[in-house]
Amino acid sequence: MPITVARFNLVDPDGTPESLSARYKAALEMARYADDRGIDTVQTEEHHGTDNNWLPSPFAFAGAVFGATRRIAVTVSAIIGPLYDPLKVAEDIAVLDLLSGGRLVTVAGIGYRPEEYEQHGVEWGRRGRLQDELLETLLKAWTGEPFEFRGRTVRVTPAPFTRPHPLLLVGGSSQAAARRAARLGLPFFPSAHLPELEAYYTARLAEYGTEGFCMMPAAETPLLHIAEDPDRVWAEHGEHFLHEAGMYASWQSKDIRSAVRSSARSVAELRAEGVYRVLTPDEAVAYGRGAGEAGNLVLHPLCGGMPLDEGWRSLHLLCEQVLPRLKG
Repeated sequence: MPITVARFNLVDPDGTPESLSARYKAALEMARYADDRGIDTVQTEEHHGTDNNWLPSPFAFAGAVFGATRRIAVTVSAIIGPLYDPLKVAEDIAVLDLLSGGRLVTVAGIGYRPEEYEQHGVEWGRRGRLQDELLETLLKAWTGEPFEFRGRTVRVTPAPFTRPHPLLLVGGSSQAAARRAARLGLPFFPSAHLPELEAYYTARLAEYGTEGFCMMPAAETPLLHIAEDPDRVWAEHGEHFLHEAGMYASWQSKDIRSAVRSSARSVAELRAEGVYRVLTPDEAVAYGRGAGEAGNLVLHPLCGGMPLDEGWRSLHLLCEQVLPRLKG
């Protein structure tokens, strides 16, 4: 049985305050429905100052999801670590961990958009040092004991629910990220299927004498939409997939490696490429069985400004016609 994921980044290039409010509320209802039907995790993320209203505040969204659900996890993949005040994010994650009873998973990356650093007044060239400080501070803060921070003694309370600390992974596609994770004894979350980087991380664990694990995406990790008639969805809504794929690709430098990177310039190219896939329920069952324990089944019901009713159709088909057959 693959891990099942409902992804929400709340993108809507034509969003108004009214339509975005409806989209956010629909996402919470979808999370509640997914929780009741056994989906494993809601995945969310952050970007700042975008033209398409990409979610900038994943922890606020995670808190709302926890308030609406009972068992589903929320994976924040990923925060842009150097943009955060270390003490504040330690408090926020501790509160969310207590609120959810340990259902929060945080992946901390350093991002790849200099304009986000400029917007937040953070120096791009210091991002590695700031990421080190963030991660080291979180691990100290969550002990609940006093520690030294920027020349003063501080203490973060309350301590989180999860022991020894909430699940925190280091994300990235560089050796520096893998080395950082190994040095701190934290799990590593590569941004793509990179076996050579996993091997480098494993070697650094041995070098530092620390323990950890690598949570690497499968060789193929497409973003899925479920429909009885995929041709209809591509014809009516393909531009939503293309919008998100194009904007995400425009942010990527040649050095950034991503599991969902697309080079498509048209809906037809995007469909042929396979990064975004619209599957029938039967095809989704076959895909899920093929993914097995190593893969994820990632539904992206509101992709790129997808109409809410179409997103609901996709989620209903997954939960009512696909998951029962995968579990059976």
